[in-house]
Amino acid sequence: MSNLSSGDPIRDLYYQDLYYFRRALERMFGIEPSSGETNRPASWNLPLDISENENEYIVKASLPGVNPDDLDISVNGNTLTIRGEVKPEEEKGGNFHLRERRYGVFSRSFTLPYTIKADAIEASYDNGVLTLKLPKTETEKSRKIKVLTGPGK
Repeated sequence: MSNLSSGDPIRDLYYQDLYYFRRALERMFGIEPSSGETNRPASWNLPLDISENENEYIVKASLPGVNPDDLDISVNGNTLTIRGEVKPEEEKGGNFHLRERRYGVFSRSFTLPYTIKADAIEASYDNGVLTLKLPKTETEKSRKIKVLTGPGK
């Protein structure tokens, strides 16, 4: 708990009680503390945006502070997996009063509904956003079917 005081003892007790209540809930539900109270790295899930156009799937993941060289992206069949680790920064000569940024190992796998060209996947990383372009195979692209009309057709 922070040693900071607002100068109002009633208010300080209220926030102190909320702090301990939050910690109790985190322990009860198995959630890693968000204030850096433990030396164990927290594990977290990677949120994604997935969109599709006629030719490809586009996957975007927000990964601020992640070195692109520390990412492991793999495809096995129709399953795409993104793995990595965010390492906490070393603070020298000071103590944290609050630590909410996530760190630790993350992994996300999902199965694509169509076959993709695994050898043609493109990955880029810009301003903390990983973008994957997953081209569809020719047989999986949507195609229009012309309806023939008239006698004998």
